[in-house]
Order: sequence, then structure tokens, then C-alpha cells
Amino acid sequence: MKTVITGASGHLGINLVRALISKGREVRALSHLSDRGLEGLQVEYSKGDVGNLSSLVEAFEGADVVYHLAAHISLMMDDWQRCSEVNVVGTANVVEACRRSGVKRLVHFSSIHALCQEPFDSPVDESRPHVDSSKAPPYDRSKAAGEKIVRKAIEEGFNAIIINPTAVVGPYDYRPSHFGLALLQMARGNLPVLIEGGFDWVDVRDVVDCAIKAEEIAATGSNYLLSGTWLSIKEVADIVAMIMGKKAPSMICPLSVARACSPIVTLSSRLIGARPIFTTASLTALVSNHHILHEKATRELGYKPRPIRDTLADTIQWFKDNGFLNP
Repeated sequence: MKTVITGASGHLGINLVRALISKGREVRALSHLSDRGLEGLQVEYSKGDVGNLSSLVEAFEGADVVYHLAAHISLMMDDWQRCSEVNVVGTANVVEACRRSGVKRLVHFSSIHALCQEPFDSPVDESRPHVDSSKAPPYDRSKAAGEKIVRKAIEEGFNAIIINPTAVVGPYDYRPSHFGLALLQMARGNLPVLIEGGFDWVDVRDVVDCAIKAEEIAATGSNYLLSGTWLSIKEVADIVAMIMGKKAPSMICPLSVARACSPIVTLSSRLIGARPIFTTASLTALVSNHHILHEKATRELGYKPRPIRDTLADTIQWFKDNGFLNP
């Protein structure tokens, strides 16, 4: 069975490629930016671009399954154009290319950010409405719009399923991801002040294993929310400090103060060419629902996320082994 993965060189993509190869699958990887993390693997490469429909049609030729992971992940409030180009138009191109190439099934990776988390006193499940407020971060709105495109195609008879993971963390984070960067800052002791709030964190390996199971057995149109454990930033920092044998930061900055300072911090980061971690959009995400359910995935697919402490320990060890935390 030939399987094509868009966004194959991203954090999720690298883990998915490895999981599929371990199952004996024939994998074709679409990598727009870099092949780092895929070196030495039995992978066929294609330089497809989700913004170029004809390149996708060519890349999907002969494929039985397409996993659509490619996305523009943004923490900025002024990034709608790029988010729309990749996460909305790009998803529409993927669906159309699947149709033209005769792909039998699409596994679309959406996000928890596509779903409304309010009201916070009620658990979030697959029935939550999509984000549609113009005040929501561009990434959230674009993932919601992209998911709606796939849902409309499903209503028209297209064979697709949808995966909504929470905040993904784990090994093989070469780039690294936004949260991987925050973990590195914590491990290095470069975050003396923490931000109030938290999020639901899930192991990347559990997400890709469940996605593969869903691809194999789930009914057309199924969607699954893959959550893990809600932890505050302080709780994450405490675990990282324990792993590193260091003292955890004790100062907590209220969200109201962080929001007031975020425009200055964001501008300063841009001026020095660094990626900002705490922006207006990321601070919005930290005001999150503590109860994001995965009962449907557990019931239908046997999904059982591992303890988040194990995930953080494995991730820090991977960063150490790969030179991200050299003395």
C-alpha cells in the first residue's frame, strides 16, 4: 500500500513516517522545506507544494492513502494571509488532488485549535463547533476553515477522516516546534519567569499510532479528538526542572501583564530574528479548557495516551542525545 504524507519533515510527519515504515508501508514524503529527520529511511521523496495543485496531482499518483499534515503553524495575530494560503487553500488543493489521482482515503490532520473551547466549564468533544470569530488567532480560524473544506467533501461522498490532536510534544523534534523551543528554554534555565495558564499536551507517538489505526478501520467521515493531559506551564516547568536536576522557576507572570507586554516582546524577537514563544496568540491559547475528551478514540480505536511525565522525559532525553542541550 503506497502512502503519501504532506508535511513529512515536520514534527508529526517525521514520527508518522517512522511509524508507517515500521509497519512495512511504502511511504512517499512531500517535504517543502527540509528532509532533516528523514535521512537514512526507506522513503520516496517528492517536492510537492500544497500551494501548487498540479504538483500534488503528480505527487499523489498511484497512492492509496494520503495523510495531510502540512500546515503553517503561527503564533502571530497578523499572519492570516500565510495561514490561509497553506491551511485553507492548501487543504482544498489536497482534496482536489486526491480526487484527480484516485486516492482511496485521506487522513486530514486538523487541530484542537479548530474547535471552540468555550464554555470552559463544559468538556470538549468532537461535537464542539468550529472557531468562527474574527477575533480568534489566524491559525485557529484557518484550521477551522480547512477542516470545513474536508467535511464538505465528505458530505459529497469523499472518503476522508479527521484527526484533532491537542498540543503535540515528543521526540524527533528537529526544527524544533514552538513547544519544543519552550521546553529547550526551560531545560537551559532561560525562562526565569513563567506565564500563568496551561494547555492539554499529548505525545506525538500516541497521536500517529492512533491516526494509523483510524486510517485502517474508521468509517468514512469519522473524526477523533486526541488529547492527553492538561498541565499548567508551571507544572511543565517543574517536571523539566526535575528531569534536568535544576531548580524550577518560582515567579509566575499573570496573563494580564503578559498580554500587555507581548507586543513589545514580539517586536523585539522579530528585530533580532528570533521566534517569539509568548505572543498574543499563544497567550490566548493558554486560557484553555481543562477537560478535552478522547473517549471516542478510546472506545473505537483503543487509544490510550501515555503519562505526560514519560513524554517530557523522553523528549528532553532526545534533545540531549541530538545535541540540542550540549553543555
